[in-house]
Amino acid sequence: MAALQKIPAYPPGLIPAYRRLYGLVGGRIRKEQVLAAVPCTSVQGRFKSSRSREYLQESIVPSYHFQPSMPRLPVPKLADTCSRYLASQGALLDSQQYAETARITQEFQAKEGAELHKELVALNDQNKHTSYISGPWFDMYLKSRQSVVLNFNPFISFVDDPKAGYTNQLVRATNFVVSSARFMKCLRAELLKPEIFHLGERSKSKWFERVIRYVPSSLSWYGAYMANGYPLDMSQYKNLFNSTRIPRPGRDEIVVDNSANHLLVIRNGHMYVFDVMDADGNIKPAAELHAYLSHILSDQTPPPSHPLGYLTAENRDTWAALRQKLEDCGNGEVLKTVDSAMFCLCLEDSAAEDVDSLTRLMLHGDGANRWYDKSFSLIVDRNGGAAVNFEHAWGDGVAVLRYFNEVFDDVSISPNVTPSCKPADINASQHVRKLEFKLDGALQEGIQQAKENFWTHVKPLDLAALQYTKHGKNDLKKYKISPDSLMQLAIQMGYHRLTGKSAGTYESCSTAAFKHGRTETVRSCTPETRTCSLAFDKVDSANALELRQLIQACSDKHNSLTKNAAMGQGWDRHLFALRTLAEQTSASPAIFRDPAYAAINHIILSTSTLSSPAVHLGGFAPVVPDGFGIGYMIRDRELGYNVTSYPASHNVRDFLQCVESSLEDLFKVLQESNKAANQEKK
Repeated sequence: MAALQKIPAYPPGLIPAYRRLYGLVGGRIRKEQVLAAVPCTSVQGRFKSSRSREYLQESIVPSYHFQPSMPRLPVPKLADTCSRYLASQGALLDSQQYAETARITQEFQAKEGAELHKELVALNDQNKHTSYISGPWFDMYLKSRQSVVLNFNPFISFVDDPKAGYTNQLVRATNFVVSSARFMKCLRAELLKPEIFHLGERSKSKWFERVIRYVPSSLSWYGAYMANGYPLDMSQYKNLFNSTRIPRPGRDEIVVDNSANHLLVIRNGHMYVFDVMDADGNIKPAAELHAYLSHILSDQTPPPSHPLGYLTAENRDTWAALRQKLEDCGNGEVLKTVDSAMFCLCLEDSAAEDVDSLTRLMLHGDGANRWYDKSFSLIVDRNGGAAVNFEHAWGDGVAVLRYFNEVFDDVSISPNVTPSCKPADINASQHVRKLEFKLDGALQEGIQQAKENFWTHVKPLDLAALQYTKHGKNDLKKYKISPDSLMQLAIQMGYHRLTGKSAGTYESCSTAAFKHGRTETVRSCTPETRTCSLAFDKVDSANALELRQLIQACSDKHNSLTKNAAMGQGWDRHLFALRTLAEQTSASPAIFRDPAYAAINHIILSTSTLSSPAVHLGGFAPVVPDGFGIGYMIRDRELGYNVTSYPASHNVRDFLQCVESSLEDLFKVLQESNKAANQEKK
């Protein structure tokens, strides 16, 4: 075992893959597979066995087989963290400010920081079952008293099904429910394939699976390593289904009930439940589930005067007090039914007509047709447009994206109902229960106030999107530039053109390579991006080859930051953990009171990307009033940004115009420098 511990953690080639974990999960669908899918009117006969009807996958390696032997997230050296922190500050501070921040940081490293770091390492050694960041990160979310709407919950929308008729709301919702149940049963039975990144073919083989399942879990990670397979942490998957964030005074809690087999459906503000599984735990026939959803969609009851969904958008302490009132009025069992549901299916009577309306509908909706506290909500609009909106405290999207991709594959390639299918000839009203709540005057008043607060909260949000079709990932590969680094550079240049400044920037990076890893921050605003932005402002006085070198320097620096972040070697999480420890004492170190520390953590440019053929669009709100929420997509032949902001600070369309002009200039330089380099060779 001692020899095994000396194995190097991960080879360099793995870093880019871990950095964009979202792009790894799920299979990739070929268009011909989708179009060749044979419509079926019956669940029977479509699968090889009754067992395979129940499960989306049947892995012979248990889903959590690698968890006990996963390597632990390292606590960075304090000196490294301080050095990296100062390097990030170098992009934002002038020389005088930097000198003062450097003095404060060096003093922290020598004094309070050294003691706090020692305490953190001791705590980490005492809790080998988890990571040093897991507890504080859960607390960060669960102790926040802000509304989860816009502040935390993001959305990811599915691409449309290309087959005619399959975007019908009833058809698509039914297929999603069946495939979701198959995924859930897979996970419960540990038949879902473990999340592994494969460097080569050995770990993909059936031979590997047959052997690795017999390797004890205490050693299984090392066995995968020997075959060039790198398992990822799957601890967050246990919170994916039957999970809800419960409001409590001061700190919320996450509650999971894996014994429940019912689905929560919300339509027109009304809440319904029905069992997706029968008494034996088998998924009910698709035609029956089809009938249940048809029954709900045919309900012509006017919207309730006081929809409870608004409460989940409230301040968390306010919601906690109102929830207690709900329980005191006799609604405890009904709330448990909501909390324990597999997930929430939101059926919309409206439809998104364009990208902007899609973002509004899927990011926040109207407040009445949501239960934002559920681990995730699957939203299907009138035209069959679909998305997932998920609560962020329980996880960072790793499990959500795996679910998203796997279910999309299953629905697209092997749909359980077709446009020609008829719902089962049953009395669906005997199986579907509409939830009724007892509300007194105080609760009605609280819901009305929550509704007013919701609209006050979401109305100021502005948004716009940019689809850039002139170039894509294929071109950047040709120029040997990291696509992600160029997208980030365009953001930096665009903001600089808009304001003349650089800004605190957050790019999320998964640390799922480690047990209970969460995320680390890639600080994409660097001295290199600032230098490049300034140089492009004086483009007339610089030649293409010189600018090309600056672009390359930005790409190289970004790749280095990405590698460090994926390996748990950023500075954000380490300083966050140290600050959390410091807050437990009466004295706060000067580094955390330094205006420069507050400024760099005032995230004006909050960014994230999703790489998956199943994803049409993703989005989230800014994290500060004067900031931007920037979701972006990198495809083979196109690039895209979906941006939100609050117009009181900056106009989102002006910002996107600056980003687009930056992309134009960057690709122009890449093309010209490429030509110049080829001419020099001749």
